[in-house]
Amino acid sequence: MDTPENELFRDSIGTITDEGKRAWVYPKKPEGRYYEWRKIVSYILLAILFISPFLKIDGNQFLLFNVLDRRFNIFGQPFWPQDFHLFVIMMIIGVVFIVFFTVAFGRLFCGWVCPQTIFMEMVFRRIEYWIEGDRGKQIRLSKAPWNMEKIRKRLTKWFVFFVISFLIANVFLAYLKGSDKVLQYITEGPQHHINTFISLLIFTAVFYFIFAWFREQVCVIACPYGRLQGVLLDNKSIVVAYDHKRGEKEKGRAKFKKNEDRAATGKGDCIDCFQCVHVCPTGIDIRNGTQLECVNCTACIDACDNIMDNVGLPKGLIRYASEDNIEKKAKFTFNPRLKGYSAVLGILVFVFIGMLFLRNDIEARVLRLSGQLYERKADNIISNVYTYKLVNKTNEDIDEVSFKLLSHEGTINVVSHDLFTVPQQGIAEGTLFIEVNASALKGDNDRVKIGVYSKNILIETTKTSFLGPRSFR
Repeated sequence: MDTPENELFRDSIGTITDEGKRAWVYPKKPEGRYYEWRKIVSYILLAILFISPFLKIDGNQFLLFNVLDRRFNIFGQPFWPQDFHLFVIMMIIGVVFIVFFTVAFGRLFCGWVCPQTIFMEMVFRRIEYWIEGDRGKQIRLSKAPWNMEKIRKRLTKWFVFFVISFLIANVFLAYLKGSDKVLQYITEGPQHHINTFISLLIFTAVFYFIFAWFREQVCVIACPYGRLQGVLLDNKSIVVAYDHKRGEKEKGRAKFKKNEDRAATGKGDCIDCFQCVHVCPTGIDIRNGTQLECVNCTACIDACDNIMDNVGLPKGLIRYASEDNIEKKAKFTFNPRLKGYSAVLGILVFVFIGMLFLRNDIEARVLRLSGQLYERKADNIISNVYTYKLVNKTNEDIDEVSFKLLSHEGTINVVSHDLFTVPQQGIAEGTLFIEVNASALKGDNDRVKIGVYSKNILIETTKTSFLGPRSFR
């Protein structure tokens, strides 16, 4: 079945020509109220991004995602591999929140919060406007031969892009390795940290490739979020939408004519100026309806409102609206679908908060030494050897740590020392022996409960297996 002519645009993405080649997008510089609000939001988020790895709370980096050393800080609170379940819950909450938000407001996240959009539109694109000029000048420069002016502008742009990409790579390295280590690398020089420096250049090359060449293709091709719209959006979702009822009316779009009463002629308010297309960073025509390329950046809203002002027509031809709002003038309602998502989100948040409160400051693990059997001693004493590992998640040392047997009459002897210290955000490991009278054992493999004490105060408990002879079952 042939595709209707007005739907042909859906057969290919807006950044590919009919010949299958890359259609380079030269968006016009946006101007308007939404663009000004987006700049404020973007610069606040950029400030948070660049400051967070260097901000510390109680000596802890504000945000740290050290995958290699398995150390994580969230809002200054340290998390360890033992807290991995908390990260799983956080990720699920994040996914459900994005789904919930998309069902209600479309790709608002992409246009206002996504790092790709913020860096592309508010950093790299603005530098491009500063060096090469607006849309028309960029197109002419692209078509021009490689004269001195073009070489100078392109080399300047590429150099600035590389410097910013290198700066972004350093900031991401501070999130991964820690800001103190990054400052140490800078002080000592790259020649002392060749492997890290090579990794940094690779990150720089990736960022440079994305923002200098791949650009909007990240949103159109690489990011799966746009394709989720077909599943998540419905007629009640608020998106950046063209009011086709008002824009087309009975006779469709038509060029603007001075002193013409368009209401009397039956022509739509859209004057077919293509400003909404020229300003779009992904090169689509919003008048064709919701498309996967649209990131809800509101540039078309500002451009259309500006034109409507100039021709004396009401603003809002392109606006935040749902399909039901355009077709039926229906207002936004908190429908059952949104209520379901919000209920799931609320339950997950409640579970996460509860798990945070139940999270222990110290994690204890006692395991039998692999391959070792029990040892029979004098006075009918059975001894097992274990390794222990204590993780201190707090910002203070835990002093005078000792072990006591809680479930059975017996003793615990720590090799080398009886009392020891677990350093702040550190680990204490060692070997210990558990000795229990055979008469106290119920079988050949009992579960024993061990208490971890600091200054004779119980701070944690753990359980492990204890092997004994079968004859005492």
